[in-house]
Amino acid sequence: MRLPLTLSLYIGRQFLFGIAVAFAGMLAVVALGDLVELIRRTADVEHGREVPLTVIVEMLLLKTPYTGSRILPFATLVGAMVALTRLTRTHELVVARAAGMSVWQFLSPAILLVLGIGVFFVTIYSPVSAAMLSRFERIEAKYITGKTSLLAVSSSGLWIRQVEHDDPSAKEHIFHALRVAQKGATLADVIVFSFGDGNRFTERMDAKSASLEQGRWHLQDVTISRPDALPEHRDDILFRTDLTTGQIQDSFASPMTLSFWQLPAFISTLEKAGFSALRHRMYWHSMLAGPLLLCAMVFVAAVFSLRLPRKGGVILLVVAGVVTGFMVYFLTNIISALGQSGEIPVTLAAWAPAMIALMLGGGLLLHLEDG
Repeated sequence: MRLPLTLSLYIGRQFLFGIAVAFAGMLAVVALGDLVELIRRTADVEHGREVPLTVIVEMLLLKTPYTGSRILPFATLVGAMVALTRLTRTHELVVARAAGMSVWQFLSPAILLVLGIGVFFVTIYSPVSAAMLSRFERIEAKYITGKTSLLAVSSSGLWIRQVEHDDPSAKEHIFHALRVAQKGATLADVIVFSFGDGNRFTERMDAKSASLEQGRWHLQDVTISRPDALPEHRDDILFRTDLTTGQIQDSFASPMTLSFWQLPAFISTLEKAGFSALRHRMYWHSMLAGPLLLCAMVFVAAVFSLRLPRKGGVILLVVAGVVTGFMVYFLTNIISALGQSGEIPVTLAAWAPAMIALMLGGGLLLHLEDG
């Protein structure tokens, strides 16, 4: 029996309302916690610098869209449970079952709805969220952490910025390398631009290679060019640095600040430069698996909401559903960590939580309804 369009739209509206209310409520609670945390962090800023309240509010607003994308699966679970609980307690699903409709039929509008929501969040919401989070990180670096990006990767090669605090002759060095090895520890075909006070250019060094050793850069086969002077050649040059390979790796644009459409090109650029792109590839596949995870949450919600007991026990079932959602969350984090460390394939790590939740929810639903 085919589900009537009117009933499909009615069920879809119930799910949309439940998910929207759950999403708004959870986002408000999390945003309040983020506001308190931002106030605490700005109060701990060194050198007595006061951060204006308007900046704190701006940071909160910039971070909130990314927070929304993180809580969407839980909002889907809670919203679906609210909608199904209401439809069950008002006996509307009882009437639908009596008319010969199966659980799969009256869940189909919800599945189509969350698939649409998932695709919207990945393709349209994610670019906006990434741009706002990138702006948030720049403001955070300016007012709180004081840490600016040290590295940029593009199709023209790798660029590294090193600020000097103790060397009076050079205030800043800009490294450019065409190729990278050993995760940033060795640069090939290197050009180093040095600048003094007032961003005044002081010298250029062209080196065959540069190795990042303990507390220093080691340049080999170097040609030094200075204004109003003849080029000078040296076999090698050593100068101190506070940079480490870990700091260079951490200076990459985080995957959350890149949109779904930008990530493939950035991953390709990273890998061509000689760096690992596991973290970014993992995040991209996780976004692809997002709509499937939302469908799994609807199945999990149905397991705990369609057969409510006549007397009591409703709260227990709701709590069980929420606990199941958190178990999926922790499972996702654990498998994601394994994927980012390279212990398991990235594709498996990104898709496994959604597939496991989908099979678990679908299997339990089959057992309860058709078994």
